[in-house]
Amino acid sequence: MKLIWNILKVLLAVFMIYAGSQHFINPDFFNPFVPDVLVFKTAIIYGSGILEVGLGILLLVPKFASKAALAIFVLMLLFLPIHLWDVFSDTPAIGSHQAALIRLPMQLVLIALSFKLYKTNA
Repeated sequence: MKLIWNILKVLLAVFMIYAGSQHFINPDFFNPFVPDVLVFKTAIIYGSGILEVGLGILLLVPKFASKAALAIFVLMLLFLPIHLWDVFSDTPAIGSHQAALIRLPMQLVLIALSFKLYKTNA
């Protein structure tokens, strides 16, 4: 069972590193996800990219893995309202209602997985 959780931890880390790097490769994609009431949208996009890449890397370091899993859990909870809003929006930021409906359960899986990794001390 420990092998399965280690594989899931590595997959989550790779996902976080990939997703975070996309904030730098294609920042315009993330622009619609940042609410208009927030200033410095580009800085928020780059900052969240740095955070995601950093947490993905820390998840692979045994000494920091549990804390990284908890931080990913919190980050995914913070992003959850954006994904909920997207599902019910007339014009989803992700592009389509179908994509928004797929992304929401994926977000819930990331929340559950990161919490479980935290509880199992990653």
